Amino acid sequence: MAASAEGNRQGRGTVGETFSAGSGDKTMNVMHYKGYEAVIEFDEEAEIFHGEVVNMRDVITFQGTSAAELKQAFADSLDDYLAFCAERGEQPEKPFSGQFVVRADPTLHKALSSAAQRDGVSLNKWVTSALERAVS
Repeated sequence: MAASAEGNRQGRGTVGETFSAGSGDKTMNVMHYKGYEAVIEFDEEAEIFHGEVVNMRDVITFQGTSAAELKQAFADSLDDYLAFCAERGEQPEKPFSGQFVVRADPTLHKALSSAAQRDGVSLNKWVTSALERAVS
């Protein structure tokens, strides 16, 4: 997909770190644009890069044969998604809202609530602090 010079958004998306997909057989790159994150795979046989925005239920994909084309396709696809949502009067899905549901055994739930009360903080604040310590 070629873009006109005035519609060129190069520099607005960034290619991030390389990471393993977990199985050890694929390496992916990460791109960011407007707070959204996409993972990139290279199809060696077709000689094309495929990208998909991650961490959301809506599916946004894009592709390109070069880094510049891929960045442009990512920006175009995401901008099209945002415009589509606006046309429908809907809020676009955000990659992370800052909220998630945790299901716990009632005994654990009670113990966590008691620990939060002893520390003089809400259960939410107590759990958030525990999670921050776990990932730091």
